[in-house]
Amino acid sequence: MTPPSDRRAEWFVPTVGPLRFRIAVGLLFLPYTSMVLGFTVIGGMLAPVVHWDRVAALLWIYFWGLGVAAHALDAIGSTVDTIGNQRVKPWGEHFSKRQLYGVALLALVAAYGVGLYYILFVSPWLGAIALLEGFFLFAYNLEWFGGRCHTDGGFAFSWGVLPTLAGYILQTNRISAAAIVIAVAMGAISLIEINASRPYKEMKRRGETDPVVFRLEVLLKCVSGGVILLAIGMALWRAGG
Repeated sequence: MTPPSDRRAEWFVPTVGPLRFRIAVGLLFLPYTSMVLGFTVIGGMLAPVVHWDRVAALLWIYFWGLGVAAHALDAIGSTVDTIGNQRVKPWGEHFSKRQLYGVALLALVAAYGVGLYYILFVSPWLGAIALLEGFFLFAYNLEWFGGRCHTDGGFAFSWGVLPTLAGYILQTNRISAAAIVIAVAMGAISLIEINASRPYKEMKRRGETDPVVFRLEVLLKCVSGGVILLAIGMALWRAGG
């Protein structure tokens, strides 16, 4: 059987249900999105005092900003398929550009609407993170500037380092050496994820089933699951302390 040209064969995409539903769920990259949400929690748990409403607010902001908006823009399909050297949409033609741009816009309103409140009344320094994340959201996913931001380093910085710093800054309205070190560590974990995800994606698209594919899938599950469990564990520790 010919493998699909889109990403529906990957492990995080449902195998049952209507095709458009499966594509829509896959488009959210839920394990990887949850991994980034975990980074925000980890950053927040480093603060001397944890304000749980701010933890919840940042989860909301990053779910809509990354999970929905960034992935909708990515689904427009600006990347070049390294297999056939031709431009392909990572999720096929199931959603039009107009639909994807519309979803991205609504999600950004949901994310930045809440973010603006916290920037104005709680943590002005969060505005710096919001500006940087907004820049990378478009520059990375739409490959502005000839794709110069669409790199492993750009991915690690925007979806590893910055979310962790955002979690800490929203709690404290300041930065610390410890938060920077932990943020860099989370960026390094993001590098592991993206470097495993790229070859895994191409192998699944080609329909390969050799042990390398299995090992990459296990690695991706362990990295994303490990970060999520770490975030939950830290939150339980702070809540119980």
